[in-house]
Amino acid sequence: MTKTAKPATTAPDALMLDIAKRHFFVETLDTRNSDGLDFHDVAIWSIRAALIEAYVAGLAAAKR
Repeated sequence: MTKTAKPATTAPDALMLDIAKRHFFVETLDTRNSDGLDFHDVAIWSIRAALIEAYVAGLAAAKR
């Protein structure tokens, strides 16, 4: 039996997961094929805060 290796996590992937965990309280950004795990009710202010954080992180990365 062949085992498929999971690709290594990249820095942007790790950052997105960190933002999602803190703002949306999700465990993973992987699809789990379950509506209860893949869809979340999220407050608009949480979406805004996460987008701002991601934007600021992108600006900082572009300056490096």
